[in-house]
Amino acid sequence: MTLRNELFGQPPFFMVEYENYNFAKCKSFSNATPVPFNSSLWKQKRFSDIKINMSDKTVLTGLTPEEISTRFQLKPSFRAKQIYEWIAKGVESFDEMTNIDKATREKLSESALLRSSSVSEVLKDPDGTIKLQITLHDGRAIETVLLTDKEGRKTACVSCQAGCAMKCAFCQTGQLGLGRNLTAGEIVEEFLYMEKEAGKLDNIVFMGMGEPFQNLDSIRKAVSILTDPKGRALSSRRITLSTCGLVKGIYELANNGPKMRLAISLTTADEELRKELMPVTAGNPLSELKKAIAYFIEKTGKRVTLEAALLSGKNTGRESADRLIAFAKGLDVYINLIPWNPVPGLDFTTPSADEVKSFAKMLEQANLNVNLRTRRGEKIGGACGQLGRSQTLQET
Repeated sequence: MTLRNELFGQPPFFMVEYENYNFAKCKSFSNATPVPFNSSLWKQKRFSDIKINMSDKTVLTGLTPEEISTRFQLKPSFRAKQIYEWIAKGVESFDEMTNIDKATREKLSESALLRSSSVSEVLKDPDGTIKLQITLHDGRAIETVLLTDKEGRKTACVSCQAGCAMKCAFCQTGQLGLGRNLTAGEIVEEFLYMEKEAGKLDNIVFMGMGEPFQNLDSIRKAVSILTDPKGRALSSRRITLSTCGLVKGIYELANNGPKMRLAISLTTADEELRKELMPVTAGNPLSELKKAIAYFIEKTGKRVTLEAALLSGKNTGRESADRLIAFAKGLDVYINLIPWNPVPGLDFTTPSADEVKSFAKMLEQANLNVNLRTRRGEKIGGACGQLGRSQTLQET
């Protein structure tokens, strides 16, 4: 049995204007210093390998019916709505739009693209997890994962950035640094590609590559498209955003939406240890993070999930449990425990089953709602904290 690791997509040699968004901009709610993009970690990819020419065509996945109508001056006006509905159904060719006249389809083929990205690899774990490696138009790559629970509900774990600036010590993506934000259309495409591969999806979680609050504008646009009754019509109750704890972003989401569930990657309530493991803590102290969580709960009426990546000997002892119990006190929260998933080159150890059970029991004895996340997708590098590498197990 052999193990193959691949990291993907070198940075582009040019900057483009795409969907009216300049990739040079990266709106951040964090005081943490962004991490430079680490091109040495990414597989070299020639631009001659990229099949999509973005120079003069409009990508439709990130547009509303009104924007489609305006952009292409479509007559009659309901044509744009029909096109929008076809996009939501996942069609990959304008010829599949059977209720659109031939002249309009030819016009769209000449001046528009249904997708700006392409699926370069599909990896499947024996446990049912699916990971898509998606190549973006500029050669960068992202990963999207399908998780299926015991009841058969399908959740797409999507990325919002190529890479990540947060540099969490235990996370593969954080080691890459930030490439750029994804556009709304690219986020929508992740969802559509996964639906094509796995069938109708029940939920979407922004827990893939990147920090969502650094790209909230694109997420808002993507969510508005995916939840639009005229399109995919996904319920907002089935959408969750996970953040490493950017305080200003939590207030922004609470005050201005969109409506969705919130998860916090807390890992530890020990301030100094969290600074070591998650540098974002320096600009977002735990005291302020707790206030922001309390505000979100009061403003939205939604319970918040606290996620803890368990690292053997680091955050699984009595003191760590007591600090987490104190942090959760007075908050309507749900604790999600995630035994660390191994990442090559990172010096951490996955806790034993007994270590995890002991930690969970301490929290439960304090009357906290605790869930132990089932480990899925580890054999394809699709488990929590492993995105940013393509990992395949092959029989020899």
